[in-house]
Amino acid sequence: MSKKNARDDATDEADLRHNWHPFTQTREYTANPRLHIVRGKGCWLYDATGKRYLDGNASIWTNVHGHTDPGLNAALRAQLSRLAHATYLGLNHETGTALAERLSALTGHKLPRVFYSDNGSGAVEIALKLSLQYWQLSGQPRRTGIIALRDAYHGDTFGTMSVGDCGTFHERFRHWFFPVARIPRPHHVEVNGHIHATDNGIPALNALDALLKRKADTTACLILEPGIQGSAGMRQHPAGFLRSLAQCCRSHKIHLILDEVFTGFGRLGSMLVSQTEGVTPDFLCLAKGLTAGYLPLAATLTNERIYKKFSGTTAQHRTFYHGHTYTGNPLASAVALKNIEKLDALIASGKLAKTVATFGDSFERTFAPGHPHIAAVRQRGMTAVVELRPRAHRTAWPENLRAGYRVCMEARRRGLILRPLGDALLLVPPLVISPSEIRFLMRTTLEAINTVLPSLEP
Repeated sequence: MSKKNARDDATDEADLRHNWHPFTQTREYTANPRLHIVRGKGCWLYDATGKRYLDGNASIWTNVHGHTDPGLNAALRAQLSRLAHATYLGLNHETGTALAERLSALTGHKLPRVFYSDNGSGAVEIALKLSLQYWQLSGQPRRTGIIALRDAYHGDTFGTMSVGDCGTFHERFRHWFFPVARIPRPHHVEVNGHIHATDNGIPALNALDALLKRKADTTACLILEPGIQGSAGMRQHPAGFLRSLAQCCRSHKIHLILDEVFTGFGRLGSMLVSQTEGVTPDFLCLAKGLTAGYLPLAATLTNERIYKKFSGTTAQHRTFYHGHTYTGNPLASAVALKNIEKLDALIASGKLAKTVATFGDSFERTFAPGHPHIAAVRQRGMTAVVELRPRAHRTAWPENLRAGYRVCMEARRRGLILRPLGDALLLVPPLVISPSEIRFLMRTTLEAINTVLPSLEP
């Protein structure tokens, strides 16, 4: 293992002088050891000293095929030799068009129209705006209502914060939110395919039906993450719930927006959750795994009927006045095309299903019931969560104690990168993680819990 050199020290010092890291308490960041990543290979990241760390959160849920994948690297280099960027505002390039055609094919060409942006929040904002403008153009301007689930997270722009339900994350901006109707999220607990508790989504479905019976004619859309609400703490939905929601939306003639920013591209074992459930939404939002963690790119897909509603003369102002500077970036599009090709093969070969089974088996064995510091566990696909609790009769650790954060810092010392959500540990590795790496992930997480939490007891 090599030592840090002067250049690495200078980078760390410049980081402290200039950087403002997202979702990071600045005092905590500067007071604790910082991690300066210099390279990645496979499921591992390496710091300036040469120490390696398993990427246990897939670089915030984006990484699919591992870091510096040879196939993705080659696709990026090939595109770079032809075209790095050209505006998509009124122009076209072959890579962006090829990707749009491929994304349409993922939906069986039921959603053939693709609007590019550069992050998940943008993709959701676009879907919301398209839905609202569609109803205006259809002569139904009263359809302004939006419905979302409790504990939802859809991003951090004002529109996506409005449809989210994230407590302290967004509370201070609530004054500027537009109104959103809420229905309960399902209560469902699953590990390794074994269902431990479920309400089958019945309360949510009943609430949606009752709401739409009263307000369908003033409602534009329902938005949700299908399958799992990731930032809510990997809150799971039962099989069939999405189909029932979609049927309710159709019967009441409102739009269905599916936010598959997190759940898409293999994270739950298939290319898309909507594909698995046999549901075609009116709008499909994609990002994160779209480029396998390489470059920023997002897409909002919709159908031809909605697309045609925006066609007219300039004076009619039917145009969708929305855009991003790097819309459809050729480099990102080239990587996305290669990513989908590789992921198709990974799924078709059964390799991803085998990895999911290994991940689920290992998680279930490692975090068996009865641990004094574990309140709950959930796992589906390549996602899992471990909720922490005190041994004493308190129901939660004091917020300022930062129990989950301390466990993650201990895991880092042991060569594992995790990121907590409060006092919940989220395990979301790259999809190509090996059995031995899965064992390391589970074992190290448990060791960190057992090392840190007993010392925090009164």
